[in-house]
Amino acid sequence: MRLAATYPTAAHERAAERLVAFLANRPEVDAVLLMGSCARGKGLQDIDFATVVAPGTPERERRQLWSAWETFDAEEPTVQAVRDLGDYGRVDMDIIDGAFEPDGRDWTSGPSEFELEVGNYVAYSVPLFERGGRYAQLREEWLPYYDDAMAQERLLEVRKYCTNNLSRVHTFVQRGIHFQAFHRLYDAFREFVQALFIARRTYPIAYDKWIREQVVDILGLPDLYRTLARVIAIPDIESDAASRNAVILEQLLEEYAPA
Repeated sequence: MRLAATYPTAAHERAAERLVAFLANRPEVDAVLLMGSCARGKGLQDIDFATVVAPGTPERERRQLWSAWETFDAEEPTVQAVRDLGDYGRVDMDIIDGAFEPDGRDWTSGPSEFELEVGNYVAYSVPLFERGGRYAQLREEWLPYYDDAMAQERLLEVRKYCTNNLSRVHTFVQRGIHFQAFHRLYDAFREFVQALFIARRTYPIAYDKWIREQVVDILGLPDLYRTLARVIAIPDIESDAASRNAVILEQLLEEYAPA
């Protein structure tokens, strides 16, 4: 995948230049990253950034930085120009320290955010400003992927939740609770995508969007994508379609992300 700072309009580029100049003057900022669709040449209206601070940065300093960003966001004319582009015209900002750790989850919460965070903040971001080498350290630490032992542990955990949701699909269909059955099928679909990327030691972008880009372009699996596109297609919500599709998804899990 080719990553580069690509802006859908001149307004986005001007806002990015002003934002970088503003943050580069703050000593607690180690890097400013362009993220999301604009880093991958697919931007439309919104534009996403992340500000990297050092691990252990006091909470007081982080709050001050966020307050300064909110003031800049509210008062900067170039940011307002992005908002004027349409309903989804906005400049989004995250503040991170790069101390990534697996987050907790439960049986019904859906996939964890861990691989998404490393993917979007490190693997699929473009640095617009760097100071002190922190961003380079993060890339060295996390790329091309985290270690195999952790990956195998993560894969087993994701499979556990995915297969649980798939089994629940059948239960809810049998009980006539069809919308919950679809909900569990969709959660299992997202967990399958998570497991798929872990199995291939590749970071994902999202589990609920950019699926074609990820499965076809990043992983090179066009046949799998065609099947996945049908797995969550339910023409009659009160039929047994969700249960039948759950069987297909379980087969895909065993084929593409085995334990």
